[in-house]
Formats: sequence, structure tokens, C-alpha cells
Amino acid sequence: MKAVRFHEYGDPSVLRYEDVEPPVPSAGQVLIRVAGTSFNGVDGNIRAGFMQGPIPVTLPHTPGIDVSGTVAALGTGVDGFAVGDRIIGFLPMGADGAAAEYVVAPAEILAPAPATVPLADAAALPAVGLTAWQALHDHARLAAGQRVLINGAGGAVGGYATQLARSAGAYVIATAGPRRAEQVKAAGADEIVDHTTAEVTAAVGEPVDVVLNLAPIDPERLAALLTLIRPGGVLVNTTVWMPAPSDEQRGVRGIDLFVRSDAGQLSRLVSLVDSGELRVDVAQRVPLADLPAVHARAAAGDLPGKTVIVAPTA
Repeated sequence: MKAVRFHEYGDPSVLRYEDVEPPVPSAGQVLIRVAGTSFNGVDGNIRAGFMQGPIPVTLPHTPGIDVSGTVAALGTGVDGFAVGDRIIGFLPMGADGAAAEYVVAPAEILAPAPATVPLADAAALPAVGLTAWQALHDHARLAAGQRVLINGAGGAVGGYATQLARSAGAYVIATAGPRRAEQVKAAGADEIVDHTTAEVTAAVGEPVDVVLNLAPIDPERLAALLTLIRPGGVLVNTTVWMPAPSDEQRGVRGIDLFVRSDAGQLSRLVSLVDSGELRVDVAQRVPLADLPAVHARAAAGDLPGKTVIVAPTA
């Protein structure tokens, strides 16, 4: 089969499009014929060698933590799936990923794919959708009527977080630059703060119950966001290399989010997609052979949005 792998850590030039032996599912695993994967920032960090401590991988390594595809074979002991089923999943970060024609995955992380979007496009949902869901529901315990500030709403996680917060009945204040403002508005933001022309702490009027920080800001600016949160509120931070600050005197909690695979939550996200309550946005689709160029564009800050990597068809 064809796969993209890197045999050493480094810049995007270390990625190779090459022939690899197809994997074989072990007990409890599913062999997936890949339809698509997607690019996530952590893919570039793993390739560059920045994540060797928290996410060790065995070289050569195939990136791609999102997968959509069809079940090709079942390992022993797998129930609930049949060959030909359309599935999606958020793969273990330390294992070989879905930038290949086939990948194996633990059965317990997989969920049925949405029926209302092309199968390859469904790969744009798992990692970022779960990040948004866990931030708002597991950690922030967002409730109807609350006010939430999503700092960095113009990215893929921010798009899902904005939609999910609105679906939960919250009032959503989103920060985004001019290029993403219309996209964020379409996702359901009640207010949009242009972070390129205004300081967020000055632009937000009334206090908020929740701040979700998705932006790689410096520690001082992250700490300043605490001043926007009412007593007893919460700041959820996804930039995990920088610990979330807290304000113990006012009972404001700071939480660092490490997204985890959860098939139940993924199934709920799929249901929202199929009911029309959650939109899957894909900025571009590129063939698997062009994945090195996607990494290069991401490193240069030039990706237009969520990018789906389409596997070769038989």
C-alpha cells in the first residue's frame, strides 16, 4: 500500500510517499480502508520532534490522527462492526496514523461515520470536534444562558466550539481576524472581536462564565483573560505547553485540556452533523501524495483552513 512516513524527525522534507506493507489487525482491532485523514497542528509538532516526551513514536512513523473510511477486516474479539461499515475515529497519537491506504485502530475508539457528508470529509471531525466538545462540556460544564469567550475562534476547533456553544444555549463572544470573521459569524457567534485591531480584555464588556483559549498567546495575555471571568468561572486552555492560570481568590479555575478519544462523544457529534445542527467545514482536499506540501504550508502559516487528505482509491 501507499503511505506517507518520516524516518527521522525534521522539517516537512523528511516526509516520504512510499510503499509499505499493509497492517494486520490484532485482537480488538479493526483494519480500515482509509478514505481520508486531516491535518492537525500536532502532526507537524510530532514530525518535527517537539513531542518526543509526551507522544513518543516509533520511527518510521505514519502521521494522521484522524481517520474516516470503511472496515476492511476485523481482529478477533471485535463486535459491533462489519466489513464495509463506514466509520470515523480519533487514533492513538503514538501509533501509526491514517496517512496511508490502510490503518489499524482499536475498535473501541471508532464510531459510525456521518451519513450526510462525503466519507473523506468526515475525517475533519474527530480530533477537533472532540477537543471542542470536551472543553465545553467535560471541563467547562457549559450551561444555557452562560456567556463564553472563545479566543481563537477562527480555527477548526473554534468553529466547532462556536457551533456547540450556541447549540448549548450560550451567548458566544468569539475572537477572529478579518479573514475568518464571516466564517465565525456563520458558526453562530453573537459577538466577534477583531483581535488584530482591539485588545480582547478591553473589547469584552460584561464578565463571562467561560473562556476557551485556543490561541498560542503569551503567558501574560493568557493570564489577563482571567480578569474577564466572573467569580466561580473557568478558563479552559488547549495550548498545553503553557499551563492555564487560575485565580484562587475568586474561585476561577484554570484547566489544561488534553483531548482524548471517546467513541460515545464522537457518536453524539455525528448525530449533530446528521441532524444539521453541526456543520463540517473543509477548506481544501488534497491527495495523500501531497501531504508533505500540506505540512510545508502549515509550517509557513499558509493553510487556508481545515485540510482533508484523501487516500488513493483502489
